[in-house]
Amino acid sequence: MPATLLGPCDYREEIRKSRFLALAAPISDAAEAQAFIARHSDAAATHNCWAWKVGNQYRFSDDGEPGGTAGRPILAAIEGQDCDQVAVLVIRWYGGIPLGTGGLARAYGGSASKCLQGGERLELVARGRYACHCLFAELPLFKARLAELETLLEHETYDGTGAELQLAVPAQRLTELQRALADISRGREQLRPL
Repeated sequence: MPATLLGPCDYREEIRKSRFLALAAPISDAAEAQAFIARHSDAAATHNCWAWKVGNQYRFSDDGEPGGTAGRPILAAIEGQDCDQVAVLVIRWYGGIPLGTGGLARAYGGSASKCLQGGERLELVARGRYACHCLFAELPLFKARLAELETLLEHETYDGTGAELQLAVPAQRLTELQRALADISRGREQLRPL
Protein backbone atom coordinates (compact mmCIF):
# COMPACT_ATOMS: atom_id res chain seq x y z
CA MET A 1 0.00 0.00 0.00
CA PRO A 2 1.38 3.47 -0.84
CA ALA A 3 2.91 5.50 1.96
CA THR A 4 4.08 9.04 2.55
CA LEU A 5 6.71 10.32 4.94
CA LEU A 6 5.87 11.30 8.51
CA GLY A 7 8.33 14.18 8.25
CA PRO A 8 11.39 15.45 6.38
CA CYS A 9 14.46 13.23 6.01
CA ASP A 10 17.87 13.47 4.35
CA TYR A 11 20.77 11.37 3.10
CA ARG A 12 24.37 12.39 2.25
CA GLU A 13 26.80 10.56 0.03
CA GLU A 14 30.08 11.25 -1.78
CA ILE A 15 30.61 9.56 -5.15
CA ARG A 16 33.92 10.10 -6.96
CA LYS A 17 34.48 13.44 -5.20
CA SER A 18 30.99 14.76 -6.02
CA ARG A 19 28.85 15.40 -2.94
CA PHE A 20 25.16 14.49 -3.04
CA LEU A 21 22.55 15.61 -0.51
CA ALA A 22 19.06 14.11 -0.85
CA LEU A 23 16.20 15.81 0.97
CA ALA A 24 12.66 14.42 1.08
CA ALA A 25 9.42 15.62 2.65
CA PRO A 26 5.70 14.83 2.67
CA ILE A 27 3.56 17.13 0.49
CA SER A 28 -0.14 17.43 -0.25
CA ASP A 29 -0.11 19.21 -3.62
CA ALA A 30 2.03 20.69 -6.42
CA ALA A 31 2.32 24.10 -4.78
CA GLU A 32 3.67 22.56 -1.58
CA ALA A 33 6.17 20.49 -3.60
CA GLN A 34 7.47 23.54 -5.49
CA ALA A 35 7.71 25.52 -2.23
CA PHE A 36 9.78 22.72 -0.65
CA ILE A 37 12.11 22.62 -3.67
CA ALA A 38 12.52 26.42 -3.77
CA ARG A 39 13.14 26.62 -0.02
CA HIS A 40 15.85 23.92 0.04
CA SER A 41 17.64 24.40 -3.30
CA ASP A 42 21.22 25.62 -2.93
CA ALA A 43 22.21 28.33 -5.44
CA ALA A 44 25.90 27.56 -4.78
CA ALA A 45 25.46 23.88 -5.78
CA THR A 46 26.18 22.62 -9.30
CA HIS A 47 22.75 21.03 -9.71
CA ASN A 48 19.44 20.97 -7.80
CA CYS A 49 17.55 18.02 -9.32
CA TRP A 50 14.14 16.98 -8.05
CA ALA A 51 10.96 14.98 -8.49
CA TRP A 52 7.61 14.88 -6.73
CA LYS A 53 4.49 12.73 -6.91
CA VAL A 54 0.93 13.30 -5.64
CA GLY A 55 -1.49 10.63 -6.85
CA ASN A 56 -1.37 10.63 -10.65
CA GLN A 57 0.40 14.01 -10.79
CA TYR A 58 4.18 14.14 -10.95
CA ARG A 59 6.99 16.41 -12.13
CA PHE A 60 10.76 16.16 -12.27
CA SER A 61 13.78 18.24 -13.30
CA ASP A 62 17.33 17.39 -14.40
CA ASP A 63 18.49 21.00 -13.71
CA GLY A 64 21.22 20.97 -16.35
CA GLU A 65 22.31 17.34 -16.03
CA PRO A 66 22.04 15.27 -19.25
CA GLY A 67 18.38 14.45 -20.01
CA GLY A 68 17.01 11.49 -18.09
CA THR A 69 19.97 11.16 -15.70
CA ALA A 70 18.57 12.89 -12.61
CA GLY A 71 14.86 13.75 -12.44
CA ARG A 72 13.57 10.47 -13.87
CA PRO A 73 15.77 8.29 -11.60
CA ILE A 74 14.57 10.31 -8.58
CA LEU A 75 10.93 9.78 -9.64
CA ALA A 76 11.70 6.08 -10.21
CA ALA A 77 13.05 5.91 -6.63
CA ILE A 78 9.83 7.47 -5.29
CA GLU A 79 7.74 4.93 -7.19
CA GLY A 80 10.12 2.06 -6.37
CA GLN A 81 9.73 2.78 -2.64
CA ASP A 82 5.90 2.80 -3.13
CA CYS A 83 5.72 6.42 -1.96
CA ASP A 84 3.09 9.02 -2.77
CA GLN A 85 2.59 12.62 -1.66
CA VAL A 86 6.37 13.03 -1.51
CA ALA A 87 8.93 15.50 -2.90
CA VAL A 88 12.63 14.64 -3.23
CA LEU A 89 15.41 17.14 -3.97
CA VAL A 90 18.94 15.87 -4.69
CA ILE A 91 21.63 18.56 -4.58
CA ARG A 92 25.00 17.88 -6.25
CA TRP A 93 28.28 19.68 -5.78
CA TYR A 94 30.54 18.61 -8.67
CA GLY A 95 33.84 17.12 -7.56
CA GLY A 96 35.78 17.26 -10.85
CA ILE A 97 35.40 13.62 -11.96
CA PRO A 98 32.70 12.93 -14.60
CA LEU A 99 30.32 10.10 -13.63
CA GLY A 100 28.88 9.39 -17.10
CA THR A 101 25.16 9.08 -17.78
CA GLY A 102 24.80 5.68 -16.10
CA GLY A 103 26.77 6.83 -13.07
CA LEU A 104 24.64 9.97 -12.76
CA ALA A 105 21.40 7.99 -12.95
CA ARG A 106 22.65 5.56 -10.30
CA ALA A 107 23.88 8.40 -8.06
CA TYR A 108 20.68 10.44 -8.21
CA GLY A 109 18.30 7.47 -8.03
CA GLY A 110 20.36 5.75 -5.34
CA SER A 111 20.59 8.86 -3.14
CA ALA A 112 16.84 9.45 -3.43
CA SER A 113 16.08 5.80 -2.67
CA LYS A 114 18.35 5.69 0.40
CA CYS A 115 16.85 8.96 1.65
CA LEU A 116 13.31 7.57 1.39
CA GLN A 117 14.35 4.29 3.02
CA GLY A 118 15.67 6.22 6.02
CA GLY A 119 12.47 8.20 6.58
CA GLU A 120 9.60 7.23 8.85
CA ARG A 121 6.51 6.33 6.82
CA LEU A 122 2.79 6.76 7.16
CA GLU A 123 0.57 4.38 5.21
CA LEU A 124 -1.90 6.19 2.97
CA VAL A 125 -5.47 4.98 3.33
CA ALA A 126 -7.93 5.42 0.46
CA ARG A 127 -11.00 7.20 1.77
CA GLY A 128 -14.42 7.91 0.29
CA ARG A 129 -16.33 11.07 1.15
CA TYR A 130 -19.80 10.73 2.67
CA ALA A 131 -22.36 12.88 4.47
CA CYS A 132 -25.02 12.19 7.08
CA HIS A 133 -27.25 14.03 9.56
CA CYS A 134 -27.29 13.24 13.27
CA LEU A 135 -29.70 14.51 15.89
CA PHE A 136 -28.13 16.27 18.89
CA ALA A 137 -28.86 13.25 21.12
CA GLU A 138 -27.09 10.89 18.66
CA LEU A 139 -24.10 13.10 17.91
CA PRO A 140 -21.76 12.27 20.86
CA LEU A 141 -22.22 8.51 20.43
CA PHE A 142 -21.72 8.65 16.64
CA LYS A 143 -18.64 10.90 16.93
CA ALA A 144 -17.11 8.43 19.43
CA ARG A 145 -17.50 5.64 16.84
CA LEU A 146 -15.70 7.68 14.13
CA ALA A 147 -12.27 7.30 15.75
CA GLU A 148 -12.80 3.55 16.31
CA LEU A 149 -13.58 3.17 12.59
CA GLU A 150 -10.64 5.34 11.41
CA THR A 151 -13.06 7.89 9.93
CA LEU A 152 -12.14 11.57 9.68
CA LEU A 153 -14.68 14.30 10.40
CA GLU A 154 -13.96 16.86 7.67
CA HIS A 155 -16.76 19.35 8.31
CA GLU A 156 -19.86 19.78 10.45
CA THR A 157 -22.73 22.25 10.13
CA TYR A 158 -25.33 22.66 12.87
CA ASP A 159 -29.04 23.23 12.32
CA GLY A 160 -32.10 23.29 14.60
CA THR A 161 -32.20 19.51 15.20
CA GLY A 162 -28.57 18.36 14.99
CA ALA A 163 -25.58 18.43 12.66
CA GLU A 164 -24.79 17.62 9.03
CA LEU A 165 -21.45 15.79 8.97
CA GLN A 166 -19.01 15.36 6.08
CA LEU A 167 -16.80 12.31 6.58
CA ALA A 168 -13.75 10.70 4.97
CA VAL A 169 -14.31 6.96 5.39
CA PRO A 170 -11.73 4.20 4.72
CA ALA A 171 -13.15 1.79 2.13
CA GLN A 172 -12.67 -1.23 4.42
CA ARG A 173 -14.65 0.47 7.25
CA LEU A 174 -17.63 1.72 5.21
CA THR A 175 -19.99 -1.18 6.01
CA GLU A 176 -19.24 -0.98 9.73
CA LEU A 177 -19.84 2.77 9.78
CA GLN A 178 -23.13 2.40 7.87
CA ARG A 179 -24.26 -0.22 10.40
CA ALA A 180 -23.22 1.99 13.34
CA LEU A 181 -25.12 4.98 11.93
CA ALA A 182 -28.24 2.87 11.30
CA ASP A 183 -28.10 1.47 14.86
CA ILE A 184 -27.57 4.87 16.50
CA SER A 185 -30.28 6.62 14.42
CA ARG A 186 -32.66 3.62 14.66
CA GLY A 187 -32.61 3.24 10.85
CA ARG A 188 -33.57 6.87 10.19
CA GLU A 189 -30.24 7.93 8.63
CA GLN A 190 -27.82 6.49 6.03
CA LEU A 191 -24.46 7.62 4.67
CA ARG A 192 -24.80 9.58 1.41
CA PRO A 193 -21.87 9.65 -1.05
CA LEU A 194 -20.54 13.14 -1.83
